Amino acid sequence: MRPAILIHGPTASGKTQISLDLAKRLDGEIVNADSMQVYRGLRVLTARPTDEEVSLAPHHLFGYRDPSEAGSAGAWLSDARETIRGIQRRGKVPIIIGGTGLHHLALIQGLSEIPPIPEDCRSDVRALVQKEGVVAAHDRLKDIDPKTADRIEPNDRQRIMRALEVWTATGKPLSTYHETRTPPVLDTGEWLGVALTPPRHRLYARIDRRFASMLMEGAMDEVRAMAERNLDPSLPAMKAHGMPWLLAYLRGEMSSDLAAEYAKRDTRRYAKRQFTWISHQFPHWPRIPSTEPDVRLKVIHALFKEIDAAFSNR
Repeated sequence: MRPAILIHGPTASGKTQISLDLAKRLDGEIVNADSMQVYRGLRVLTARPTDEEVSLAPHHLFGYRDPSEAGSAGAWLSDARETIRGIQRRGKVPIIIGGTGLHHLALIQGLSEIPPIPEDCRSDVRALVQKEGVVAAHDRLKDIDPKTADRIEPNDRQRIMRALEVWTATGKPLSTYHETRTPPVLDTGEWLGVALTPPRHRLYARIDRRFASMLMEGAMDEVRAMAERNLDPSLPAMKAHGMPWLLAYLRGEMSSDLAAEYAKRDTRRYAKRQFTWISHQFPHWPRIPSTEPDVRLKVIHALFKEIDAAFSNR
C-alpha cells in the first residue's frame, strides 16, 4: 500500500492542476473532497475537472450524486473510505483534493456518528426557520444546545438547521455527538497533508476571471436546468457559489452584471474563510504559497518521498 496525499486550499488555488501533475509523477488516482463537486449537472459552476482533465488520470467521487440529495460529510466519508482503500490495494497513490476542510479532517480524525435524519424532521426544521427566521432559530438553538450555538454564526442557516434537525430527530444536542468519533480512515504516517496558500490578491483576481469564464462556458445553462427542477432552495447543491444570485437574475430580480458581481464577492469571501480554516484546523500542514506548478510539484514530491519511504519500511 502507498500513503495518501491530501491537498487542501481555497477555491481557484490550482488544486486540479497539481493533482494531475502528481498523479502522473506518482502513478496516482484522484479523489474528490469538495462538497459541491459531488453533484451532477454542475460541472462548470463548481469548477469540476473537465472531460479532458479526467481522461489524464483516474478520478473518483466527482459528479456522482443527484442535486436533489442532501449530501453530508458522513455520506462522503463512507464513499471515500471504500474508494481510498481500493486505490491503495491497487498499489496506487490516493491524491485527495478539495476545498472542504471538514472532509479532509474527517479522513484523519474521524467523524461524529450522527444517526440519519428522517425527511419529516428536515421538513419541520425548514418550515420553522422559514417562519421564524434564521436569527430566531439560532436563539432557539442556544436554549437547546448552547455549546453548538456558540460555534455557529447567527446567520449560518445551513449549520443552524443541521443542529436543530439533530435535536428534533434524536432528542440529543449535536454537541454530544461531537464528543465521540468514528475511527479515522488514514492513521498517522499514512498520509501527507499540504495546503495551497497563494497570495490573496492573486487568488481573488483569479476568482473573478474564472467566474467570468464560467458564464461563457455554460454556467447559466446549468443554473436554468436546476431552476426547471424546482428543487428545495435549502439543498446544498442550490447553494453552489453563484447559484443563488444567478437564480435571482433568471427570476428578473437583478441585472446579470449585479448577479455576477455578487457571485464573485461571495466566492472571495468563501476563499477568505478557507484561509482561516487552514490556519485554525491544519496549523502543522506545510504551506505552499507559490503558484508555479513546477515549484508545487517539486515541494510536494519531496515531502511525499520521505513519508512513502517510512511507510514502506513499517
